[in-house]
Amino acid sequence: MEATGTDEVEKIKSKFMSAWHNMKYSWVLKTKTYFSRNSPVFLLGKCYHFKTDDSGELSTDGSNFDKINTEISGNVEEFRKDFISRIWLTYREEFPQIKGSALTTDCGWGCTLRTGQMLLAQGLMLHFLGRAWVWPDALDIDNSDSESWTAHTVKKLTASFEASLTAEREPKILSNHHRGTLKRNCDDSERRNEVYHRKIISWFGDYPLAAFGLHQLIEYGKKSGKIAGDWYGPAVVAHILRDELNSFVFVLRKAVEEARDPELQGVTVYVAQDCTVYSSDVIDRQCSLMDSGKADTKAVIILVPVRLGGERTNLDYLEFVKGILSLEYCVGIIGGKPKQSYYFAGFQDDSLIYMDPHYCQSFVDVSIKDFPLESFHCPSPKKMSFKKMDPSCTIGFYCRTVQDFEKASEEITKMLKSSSKEKYPLFTFVKGHSKDYDFVSSPLHEEKHLFLEDEKKRLKRFSTEEFVLL
Repeated sequence: MEATGTDEVEKIKSKFMSAWHNMKYSWVLKTKTYFSRNSPVFLLGKCYHFKTDDSGELSTDGSNFDKINTEISGNVEEFRKDFISRIWLTYREEFPQIKGSALTTDCGWGCTLRTGQMLLAQGLMLHFLGRAWVWPDALDIDNSDSESWTAHTVKKLTASFEASLTAEREPKILSNHHRGTLKRNCDDSERRNEVYHRKIISWFGDYPLAAFGLHQLIEYGKKSGKIAGDWYGPAVVAHILRDELNSFVFVLRKAVEEARDPELQGVTVYVAQDCTVYSSDVIDRQCSLMDSGKADTKAVIILVPVRLGGERTNLDYLEFVKGILSLEYCVGIIGGKPKQSYYFAGFQDDSLIYMDPHYCQSFVDVSIKDFPLESFHCPSPKKMSFKKMDPSCTIGFYCRTVQDFEKASEEITKMLKSSSKEKYPLFTFVKGHSKDYDFVSSPLHEEKHLFLEDEKKRLKRFSTEEFVLL
């Protein structure tokens, strides 16, 4: 009887907190994001130029397209289309109850989970769709400046489109045969891409069976002593965020390892240890057998938890962060500012471009056919000064083949050396396995290994308490 009473109290408490969070996070402060016309904009390795003879700023919501020439308008549209095509995962309400709790929303505590999901989603988009892919309906999304992203407006967005920004282009004259072949090939390609687009989003659905959904990640988190509702939320101080990120990247890796969808058997995740990427360990993961027993190389998503300074972000790291976000195989950065987690995907000048998970939207059942896609795509980017960024973050990369990894490690190593004013870079790539050093290959592995003396001093810096993994 006492247990029943406790359950009722928890349910009432959960409903009260849900109502409070829905009120707090459903209303969005509608501010436009302005970009300089005279500086390039980078988004996950792609560069866009808005330069004109006129000085000033440019809004990317389409509100002042009539003030700029056609060429620059095209660049703005291409940038908007690319940005909107990224998968946006935010707070949700009214989803199936999380096992072992009365929670049906992650408002107020799930922002780090959501930013981690966005990074992983971008890695899967590179794997299945490629960096050149954009959502054909991206510019049809209503920016909805006069409304908030509440459950009601999200439902309205699923049924309303505005195509005023799409530009008509002169059609090329083709023979009937070429026209039919082109249309058939285009239709087949678009159909395939749309299938993967929906499939990737469905893997992040808010229901228990979704491979990388909130429910599944929480189950993996329980093995680290975490429970739903009081973990991975905005950190009160920087070191708490550090611990959350270090713990969370292993949860992401576990989720990918345990995924049962055959489509996901060709992808693996590697988490750097103490700011060190062990090349042989990465290659071993890429060359591991599929569940079917087929010997084939896997694509790898590499996650590197780092710290960009002490209590505050060191501005000396700005150029390195910009360099990383200029790489097409970068899948973004999980970071934010104190008390809030963001997904960083680009930059202009000294400001970072990000997607914000702190919007409460209604649950979407991704298991149904043709579920609405609009609420999984952000209509407008946000910007934040680099100096406001919390120093704790996790950088992500995607490498399709072993050769891609070797090329990326060389390129990033050069970037690390050129950007480092100190003797040691922010993180490093080391040949060999982690077992060749004193660092273990996973946070659960307790075997001790002998040092290689010629590397001992160089790696000593990375073994400080600041970077101990949970």
